[in-house]
Amino acid sequence: MKQLLFISVFCIFIVEIFSCKKLLPPAPAPEETLAEPLEGLTPEQLALFSFGDENFAHVFSREEGLGPIFTQTSCEGCHAGDGKGNPFNNLTRFGKYTNGIWDPMLLQGGPQLQPRAITGYSPETIPQGVASTQLLPPNVTGLGFLEAVTDAFILSLTDSLANPDSISGKVNWISPPSYFVPNPNQISQNGKYIGRFGRKASAINLIHRVTDAYHDDLGITTDNLSIDPINYNVSGLNGDNVADPEIPSATLTQTIFYMRTLKTPPRRNTDNQDVIDGSTIFIQTGCVKCHMQTLTTGSSEIEALNNKTFNPYTDLLLHDMGPGLDNGYTEGSAETSEWRTPPLWGLGLQENSQGGQMFLLHDGRASTFKEAITYHGGEATTVIMNFKALSDTDKEKLFAFLKSL
Repeated sequence: MKQLLFISVFCIFIVEIFSCKKLLPPAPAPEETLAEPLEGLTPEQLALFSFGDENFAHVFSREEGLGPIFTQTSCEGCHAGDGKGNPFNNLTRFGKYTNGIWDPMLLQGGPQLQPRAITGYSPETIPQGVASTQLLPPNVTGLGFLEAVTDAFILSLTDSLANPDSISGKVNWISPPSYFVPNPNQISQNGKYIGRFGRKASAINLIHRVTDAYHDDLGITTDNLSIDPINYNVSGLNGDNVADPEIPSATLTQTIFYMRTLKTPPRRNTDNQDVIDGSTIFIQTGCVKCHMQTLTTGSSEIEALNNKTFNPYTDLLLHDMGPGLDNGYTEGSAETSEWRTPPLWGLGLQENSQGGQMFLLHDGRASTFKEAITYHGGEATTVIMNFKALSDTDKEKLFAFLKSL
């Protein structure tokens, strides 16, 4: 009797396993995912990557130091699956010109709005009479490659892009934070360094970018920025009663390493003829003049990033995009109409992290490739004219190419 009962239970167990297997969705193919490490990392580096991955997904509580004012409770809150966010989790940045000099309004809570707060504190609102912009959270994959491009290489592109059709990018010279330590590949000009991360290229390296994100997005203090974000216009309270820094230096190091060693976004359908033709059209229309296909890294202590050629479709430079994309806001030495060329890699995967719909450009205002392209102006005017002159068939081939990135 016991043997019969055991066999019956075992059969039910097997049936349930196979039933669950049918119900569960299949694992995504490698070319459809972003949150994976670079190939070639050592076991020690993979362990550090794994710790950073956990940090990236960690949801902070008030008891851990969240806030007191903040925009999100985790890194994943903006970058689902390490991909692009959508307008529902846009960041808001603001500032104004005073006597011709840009004022990030630090004493009024600038340059970033923290629209949420823990109990007992008031969230921020945008001050009157300022310029503001919405910024769509970008995907965070492949950033280690962008960081490893040398300043000398980026500066060389500012010269090579000067041509009769007025496309000439420039760098954004940024005053470094107090904790910044330059590496041998970085060049200084009057005490400032080249920015390469952020919509306006306002962060010099990933240490700069991740430190700011912990502080400004989550209200989490580190050894680099050890004072809570407080806007005394909306709250007179002095901090959140959690000892600072709220995360140890090891956690910050792990998260930075994770961001540095995420793989590059994978290509798809590269053998498709429309994709191949679309790549040629991308070059012929002039899109490639800013969205450069190939860049090269310099020396890196991480072998997987050391002297590598990669294809991000960006020149990491600022370009004047004309009045249509000028909302009066800026950072560093950029003009209000200037934006850093966004990398196009991962473009075809961003619907996965944006809820099944594309949101394009720096603020997510465009929902189709055609709409995003035609918003371009300024230096891109001739390129847009070339695009509009394409046949409908060639436009669809161009879109197929963009979808493959």
